[in-house]
Amino acid sequence: MTPEFSQLNLHPQTVQNLTELGYTTPTPIQAAIIPPMLDGQDVIGQAQTGTGKTAAFALPILQNLEPDQHHVQTLVLAPTRELAIQVAEAIFKYGRFPGVRVLPVYGGQSYSRQIGRLKKGVDVVVGTPGRLLDLIERNVLDLSRVSTVVLDEADEMLSMGFIDDIEQILNQTPATRQTALFSATLPQPIRRLADRYMRNPQSCTIERDQLTVDTIEQRYCLTNESDKLAVLTRLFEVEEISSALIFARTRVGTGQLATELTGRGFPAEVLNGDLSQEARVQVLNRFRNGQITVLVATDVAARGLDIDDISHVFNFDLPDDPEVYVHRVGRTGRAGKTGIAVTLLTPRELWRLRKIEAYTRQKITRTAVPTVEEIQTHRDTQVVEHLTMWLRRGRGKRERDMVAQLVEAGHDPADIATAALKMARAEEKQRPIAPVSEVQDIRPRKSGRKNGRERSRNGRESGMVRLSLSTGKADGVRVNHVVGALAHYAEIPGRALGKIVIQDRRTLVDVPEQFVGRVLAKTGKYRIGRQSLSVERA
Repeated sequence: MTPEFSQLNLHPQTVQNLTELGYTTPTPIQAAIIPPMLDGQDVIGQAQTGTGKTAAFALPILQNLEPDQHHVQTLVLAPTRELAIQVAEAIFKYGRFPGVRVLPVYGGQSYSRQIGRLKKGVDVVVGTPGRLLDLIERNVLDLSRVSTVVLDEADEMLSMGFIDDIEQILNQTPATRQTALFSATLPQPIRRLADRYMRNPQSCTIERDQLTVDTIEQRYCLTNESDKLAVLTRLFEVEEISSALIFARTRVGTGQLATELTGRGFPAEVLNGDLSQEARVQVLNRFRNGQITVLVATDVAARGLDIDDISHVFNFDLPDDPEVYVHRVGRTGRAGKTGIAVTLLTPRELWRLRKIEAYTRQKITRTAVPTVEEIQTHRDTQVVEHLTMWLRRGRGKRERDMVAQLVEAGHDPADIATAALKMARAEEKQRPIAPVSEVQDIRPRKSGRKNGRERSRNGRESGMVRLSLSTGKADGVRVNHVVGALAHYAEIPGRALGKIVIQDRRTLVDVPEQFVGRVLAKTGKYRIGRQSLSVERA
């Protein structure tokens, strides 16, 4: 039987605050993590995003804070600025009665503002590893009296190459600190980190009741990369969409996609890390209230999105991790309702689809891209249905009088109806049906390589482009620094990178072809520590 918050030894004021926020019953991870954290024990929580893990560590942290202190008592490490902001806001919300001082720190924000806040006194710092190290090196962030450290989404920080940075930060904290680690998966490097820096941690694993629910119809469309937008708009023409959530890989991608959809007659708004909290709330309220029906989001920005009436989820970009796919499609088919999840897939990504099917143990069926004829027929059907509805209502006295005038003027009733329908369908001209090129299926070749990639004659994996970074061994650069810099600034998944060769004065990196433009576009903005570097084709 699930306990209530009042049974978890939380302070009555905290319980009252949770009640006012609408929380009554703790989630499984909250029920498992809160008691040992309140007792000062180290914990490992293996759970997906959306299971309530932020409150699981935030509530004990708030209760154990010492009042009127002038040093940092708690440090939370997060992989991205979006998550850092989200966690900081959650801690502040849960602790609004004690007046807790929470500071999010991340790259891209003014140093002076963060340094000023630290000098005034902060109870909880939530930050990304790179900016935390910068502040430590500037001697403005003192972690020598920290009592609790939280590593949130540790596996994501691993994939972005932050493990060495995390170890440097942990070494700045007291050996007697309490450590809480949360991760969706526990790969070997994360286990080694836990063994080295944690003391007899209590472990809690929260399994999903089911990976994908039976009420979700899962499909995929095979398309060329250049035709994805055209295919998406064709699907919008024939699907019965009441509200849609579209996932794109990057913040830039969400903005471009929303703009393109709106220009093609399908109004859409974005939900990404560039939005202020106020703007985010406004967008979500419009989406909940049905004022907008299409939302284009990144995975991080969509965290905490709890809406039961999403009819469709579209994966414009296929996620790298099967667990992320499960989390995305789970946004539809909620509260006993049915839902549809459609993935736009290029032939080279078929092997990744098979990984998702193996993980979920469910078949994802291929659906054909709607043809021009099917779209035209669907449009005609909709017009007839709409017209029939108005005929049944028997309204439109003024319009009937207008028709009578036209008949008296000598016009044929059929011609009048034809002209009226033509006028009513004028908006369809704003939605031209974009051409789609033929897709050549690529059969997976047999290969000894586990990830299905093959090597070309020059030693690079097929589909990879070799880039050169203007830094190397002489600058103290390591592989994790390279992965972290490219993943952070170019907003690409660190695990997508191929071979990395660090030479004395430069570093060679194999980058998937589809990410090359994005990586090169950020040249001049890359930093490893305090060192700037450029990127060019090798």
